[in-house]
Amino acid sequence: MLDPAAALDRLDSALAAARAAGADAADAVYVGEASTGISVRLGALEDIGRSEGEEIGIRVFVGRRSASVSSSDLSASALAIAAARAVDMARLAPEDPWAGLAPEDRLHHGALPDLDIDDPTEPSAEHLRDLAMACEDAARAVPGITNSEGGSASAGRNVTALATSTGFRGGKSASSFSASASVIAGSGGDMQRDYAYAMARYLADLEPAEVIGARAGTRAVARLGPIKLDSAAMPIVFDPRVGNSLLGHLIGAITGSAITRGTSFLKDCLGQQLFDSAVTIIDDPLRPRGMRSRAFDGEGLATARSAIIDKGVLGSWLLDSASARQLGLAPTGHASRGTSGPPGASATNLHMAPGSVTPAALIAGIERGFYVTEMIGMGVNPVTGDYSRGAGGFLIENGELTVPVAEVTIAGNLKAMFAALTPASDLEFRYASNVPTLRVDGMTVAGA
Repeated sequence: MLDPAAALDRLDSALAAARAAGADAADAVYVGEASTGISVRLGALEDIGRSEGEEIGIRVFVGRRSASVSSSDLSASALAIAAARAVDMARLAPEDPWAGLAPEDRLHHGALPDLDIDDPTEPSAEHLRDLAMACEDAARAVPGITNSEGGSASAGRNVTALATSTGFRGGKSASSFSASASVIAGSGGDMQRDYAYAMARYLADLEPAEVIGARAGTRAVARLGPIKLDSAAMPIVFDPRVGNSLLGHLIGAITGSAITRGTSFLKDCLGQQLFDSAVTIIDDPLRPRGMRSRAFDGEGLATARSAIIDKGVLGSWLLDSASARQLGLAPTGHASRGTSGPPGASATNLHMAPGSVTPAALIAGIERGFYVTEMIGMGVNPVTGDYSRGAGGFLIENGELTVPVAEVTIAGNLKAMFAALTPASDLEFRYASNVPTLRVDGMTVAGA
């Protein structure tokens, strides 16, 4: 795997080849990844794997026609062949009035900020094995745990670099570490599974294996003896582990491609009040050690912290350059891309700001409700916002969590759910997308 400087040298070669082949403009992206993963089960090593790969993608423009190719052969001769092929393909492609590189005056210039996302630590396979073992051992030590699906630990590093014919050059190296455990409680006709995992940019920041494992075991045992619920309308409370999926549905509905195609249930909602005024949702690509931190986007634009939802109001779409041109707006620095095809748009480090009440206070006023800890399936219609997903969790009775619940469906419409959402005060930054405990009134539980 190349380092960022060497990757940029290869990209310069690819761009030169594209211009020599007749491209009016071009960009090139390098992606290199290497990771080691260990899995164990019932105290024994089950699998060890090492993967490495790297690829360069070249996108060329001939007038308003464009094409993309990728190559895992990074030699100068192979990149020259790939660039020439891309130019030939572009000449045959239909014209796209919105195609083109990002506006030159909006490219990131100057030194890139240090986001502290690359830990030089390289743990040995033995260290990762011990980490996975410790996770599983802690989970299996919880009384009531009867079997295990295993523990795992991984370490990885990736390098990305981007260069454009308009003068942008940037690259970064990032590390990641993770650990998890998944165990089974009970026996016979009452067996329940649950899991826990953690991830971090720095190995030293990773949650202790014993804590991860104990959480997995405790969760599994707590789910024993579940009941089913009769169908009814009731308040739903989302555990932070699953509540962040609501942010994913929001982001999918406000990307440029969804808006330009008219396939989003929020297509007419820019500038409107979607949430209560107490709700603010932040996208922060510059957060130190963030799991999705980046100083520049997939087109070379500078990134910046922004409030996607500001006091309940939808303030912006997430736009790459092509969708911005189509909408008559400016790109927002949210372009994302791989080595094949044009950029799309996505969020980075996303979080919902905490509310003013504790989770206990959020639940206290609920006479009968449902606390969700697990989501199943993806029954969400992005055009209408209709929402229906399988779920498991706990019954709320008179403001307290009581018996476990399984095999139910929760349903509503995302616009109504957003409007009825109340956040608690317990925000923690564990993942790339983070929320506190969330309460949504007016949903329906479909059970037995």
